[in-house]
Amino acid sequence: MHYLEISTENRIGFITLNRPEKRNAFNQELVAELHQAFTQMENNADVRVVVLRARGDVFCAGADLGYLQQLQTFSHQENLDDSRFLAGVYQQIYELGKPVIAMVQGHAIAGGAGLATVCDFCFAVPEAKFGYTEVRIGFVPAIVSYYLSKKIGEGRARPLLLSGDLVSAEEAHRLGVVTHLSQPEQLEKDVIAFAEGLIRTTSGESLYLTKKLISEINAADTTTDAMQIGAEYNARSRATDDCKKGIAAFLNKEKIQW
Repeated sequence: MHYLEISTENRIGFITLNRPEKRNAFNQELVAELHQAFTQMENNADVRVVVLRARGDVFCAGADLGYLQQLQTFSHQENLDDSRFLAGVYQQIYELGKPVIAMVQGHAIAGGAGLATVCDFCFAVPEAKFGYTEVRIGFVPAIVSYYLSKKIGEGRARPLLLSGDLVSAEEAHRLGVVTHLSQPEQLEKDVIAFAEGLIRTTSGESLYLTKKLISEINAADTTTDAMQIGAEYNARSRATDDCKKGIAAFLNKEKIQW
């Protein structure tokens, strides 16, 4: 891949944005490579947790200038197809059957903030800024708005989306966009330790089903529908090998080896 690096170590898959000279900004090729990379991680049975990280001083600055200029020449259908593809990548990350951790070592702006938002966990350094800045250039934070509202609630999401203001990592943590704050020298160690803890203490099958459960329950129209979905996943989980293994270990007072 040209704009990404992919590696695995100790059941952790790493997807690294590798366009630091452009502040890891989006273009069509990078977005396409993200789709390929997350598909590869989904299909790799040896990977239990995925870490999304970046080279350089900026996590991701959103769409790059050349890409924005190119969009001006697109027809409505071309823009719609391009937008739908990006929406598909966000949904792919959000619904991936494995936990995804964003490791934010620098600013996450516009589409970059969107990437961090759709991940299950977000570790950031205090110096990082977050901003859904699309309205400041006459654009709309159309795709991320759904995920941000789901994550932190409409009341907290509206000021961020409508103002385009940059907020500190501490404020993003208070709002719920960031789940963990880490000092720069500790960031990678903290992320890897957290990922290893998930791998060591949780069932892969349970994580897969729980992520699918969250997605489906959030899309339910009524409480009754949500409870039916919950009951279905409860029943499905009882039949998994991991559930049988976990219950047996619990009853025998044995340590579970995941």
